Amino acid sequence: MATGKTIVPVDPATLPLGAVVTNSGRVSAAKMYEPHVPEVPFTPSQLAQLDEALTLSSRSTGLDFSVYLGELGSSSRERAEELHGSTERPSHHVLVAVSPGERVVEVVTGEESHRRIPDRGTKLAVMSMVASFKEGDLAGGLISGLRMLTDQAGSAPRS
Repeated sequence: MATGKTIVPVDPATLPLGAVVTNSGRVSAAKMYEPHVPEVPFTPSQLAQLDEALTLSSRSTGLDFSVYLGELGSSSRERAEELHGSTERPSHHVLVAVSPGERVVEVVTGEESHRRIPDRGTKLAVMSMVASFKEGDLAGGLISGLRMLTDQAGSAPRS
């Protein structure tokens, strides 16, 4: 004689929506699959605004602008320079690297972009971004900083 659990009959009327009693007496239940939505720091509207700011910055100055948002590690400047160096045209590139968790902002410019964006202008843009970040406005700070850097760089030189 085998031992085990006693099978207790289930009243189908007491089952939740999506559950049934099979012919064998087991309860089979359907559950709604809800995929894990990754947390992103920006709303779709903020992403669109950030994309527009990056596009306008690049288009109006002739320089390539990009934003990196994430961990930079203990050597934040070296990591930002490494990211900048991996771009298509490093000499014409401006990278704004932000690590909110580490409270670090790095702006890396290439040879041409550094010539057109003075250090003082970069520092002012960083100060503006940090002020917005302290208020909890990550997207607004990035957009404001990009606009300031764009203003400092001026229009694309005519060839």
